[in-house]
Amino acid sequence: MVFLIVSASSFLIRLPLVARARLPNPTSSSYTSRSRSRALLLLPASSPLRAFCPASRRPSPATCSAAYASSSMATDDNPLLADFDFPPFDRVEPIHVRPAVRTLLARLEGELTDLEKGVQPTWGKLVEPLERIVDSLEVVWGTVDHLKAVKDSSDLRAAVEDVQPDKVKFQLRLGQSKPIYQAFNAIRNSSDWETLSEARKRIVEAQIKEAVLSGVALEDEQREKFNQIEQELEKLTQKFSENVLDATKKFEKLITDKNEIDGLPATALGLAAQTAASKGHENASAENGPWIITLDAPSYIAVMQHARNRALREEVYRAYLTRASSGDLDNTNIISQILKLRLEKAKLLGYKNYAEVSMAQKMATVDRVEELLEKLRAASWDHAVKDMEDLKAFAKESASPEANDLAHWDLSFWSERLRESKYDINEEDLRPYFALPKVMDGLFSLANRLFGVSVEPADGLAPVWNSDVKFYCVKDSSNSPVAYFYFDPYSRPSEKRGGAWMNVVFSRSRVLARNGSPVRLPVAHMVCNQTPPVGDKPSLMTFREVETVFHEFGHALQHMLTKQDEGFVSGIRGVEWDAVELPSQFMENWCYHKNTLLSIAKHYETGELLPEEIYAKLVAAKNFRAGTFSLRQIRFASVDMELHTTYDPNGSLSIYDVDRRVAERTQVLAPLPEDKFLCSFSHIFAGGYAAGYYSYKWAEVLSADAFSAFEDVGLDNEKAIEETGRRFRETVLALGGGKSPLEVFVSFRGREPSPEALLRHNGLLPVAAL
Repeated sequence: MVFLIVSASSFLIRLPLVARARLPNPTSSSYTSRSRSRALLLLPASSPLRAFCPASRRPSPATCSAAYASSSMATDDNPLLADFDFPPFDRVEPIHVRPAVRTLLARLEGELTDLEKGVQPTWGKLVEPLERIVDSLEVVWGTVDHLKAVKDSSDLRAAVEDVQPDKVKFQLRLGQSKPIYQAFNAIRNSSDWETLSEARKRIVEAQIKEAVLSGVALEDEQREKFNQIEQELEKLTQKFSENVLDATKKFEKLITDKNEIDGLPATALGLAAQTAASKGHENASAENGPWIITLDAPSYIAVMQHARNRALREEVYRAYLTRASSGDLDNTNIISQILKLRLEKAKLLGYKNYAEVSMAQKMATVDRVEELLEKLRAASWDHAVKDMEDLKAFAKESASPEANDLAHWDLSFWSERLRESKYDINEEDLRPYFALPKVMDGLFSLANRLFGVSVEPADGLAPVWNSDVKFYCVKDSSNSPVAYFYFDPYSRPSEKRGGAWMNVVFSRSRVLARNGSPVRLPVAHMVCNQTPPVGDKPSLMTFREVETVFHEFGHALQHMLTKQDEGFVSGIRGVEWDAVELPSQFMENWCYHKNTLLSIAKHYETGELLPEEIYAKLVAAKNFRAGTFSLRQIRFASVDMELHTTYDPNGSLSIYDVDRRVAERTQVLAPLPEDKFLCSFSHIFAGGYAAGYYSYKWAEVLSADAFSAFEDVGLDNEKAIEETGRRFRETVLALGGGKSPLEVFVSFRGREPSPEALLRHNGLLPVAAL
């Protein structure tokens, strides 16, 4: 998943600011002269950090609080406004947010006014200063927003809530600037239009379209109403996200009787005991407890797959399914308000529904999305029915008392037992073969083989927000840095949002280069929520967690290996949203490639390679219940589309009525009456996927077809794989938003995409049908 900051006026992926610099405090206990020396060697030769001189110790928190309480504080003392190469994640506190954002907005307001007064329809007098303005805001807001996702607190929430209206107001002012809009139109209609590069043409056309979607053509009362809607939507989506996090944190089940958690593997018991210890049960142990079960993914999934206690599975399942759907954290009314406001916004802009607004900046149309989803649904349905029949039959053969009445909280448990029986493979038994450090080494080796880049640890070069965060430098074949990225791997349910995502820290940019460099290098962060280390063991991953890391690294590669120097279309920026999942899903395919998998799968204690017979079983189990999993995604995509097309939020039907209607054709086992999963559907109500969740399936078609190019040349043909990998890098990863996704795909594949590869990969289409 790419998690982006959705601006008040468009789906612009943020373009952060400068590569300016501050190293971590070299007097801290975690910073050594050796790490400083290694860090400095990774910096470009032109970086001022090579002349870095140790600074004095930071003042105490009490001193900082007193200083920042003063309205006359110097902005130089605020880390958010400092001159840095990498954001000072380790120094930013909630108290810095209000003064930094307000100071910055005041400055940018002046810069925008100056730009409007002297605007000219030329690249240097319009696009470049505009990029600097956008970037300046987004690097500060992006830092704050990131910290809110990974290091949430009530103080940070309050600070963001205070300044968010000011930020949205400025974004609206920028998006609705008529002088800027008219200047872009002048470029579009000038005699020089045909001399522009394709990337610059796409920037101009995108800016014109985004201005229209930002309400630039609205006047007086309509514009005022539009702006009110945008402010309210920003508040509502923020509140939705906070409610989901708080509801997830709220559920804790303390267990003292080990019989109640019979079946949980050692890894899950260790995590549950570690959670209990963190909650004050000092003597908690995996063997003797007590244990705390939460709704955080590693805990929840372990219970649903392995707990023999059916009552426990039911309790945890119902709690998860109804998160943020009652009491003070109820998102039901928030969803209703969001849908009403989105529909009202769409009509103000002249569209019939919000889906049309969303599609205005995507590859697809509403009709084509519905056509694809129905084709995939029809191909998946019979397979999903067979999945359910197989599950019931197996439960009955196992003399299960619930065999004739399987409920939702039984499905994962019995699916795992059936998978173990059918393929003689237990995911928990695989964990020791997937230690995080070895997985990362194998992933980086794959990137080197396919794309000709090397990834090296660069810890100490950039400040981090948690001691578990790793920092890396990506180098090309000449050993020159081309990008950097952070990796935050572990679950921290008390402060960190669930899920996995990649986001932009800095984009590659010619305009924002400095110190004699031709471009500013891109920086990304990858965030996961996998099982943390327990005791003295490293993080031992499930195979699904391995796939997730490969997925997010695919996003990061498209951001980091871009060769676009125009900031507005570099990396994932400017890429139509329904194509942005292509590289991520493409990378997942390599988890099943024999040489790749065997290079990462080594027992963390003995060094034993994953036996080939187990690899064969993993591949055989790849499409286990593929029809069921396909329908699950189609359900999410379909309910998203219906809520943003035909649904009337002012009518008599509820959002849950819509979901149940969609479930009739996408879910073999009818949902529970109390199913309120929509209340935690953050993708569409607090992220960038509104009327866009279908993007996962749309891009899955592209990614499967792209991977089939490697299959065509032979996955064991190293020379051909390398050549195909370089072509993938030079097209899909390099071109960014400078070309349309369809053109990019055709440049790589030599033809337009087909869904047949996806159906074949998922076992939903016989090979003979090709």
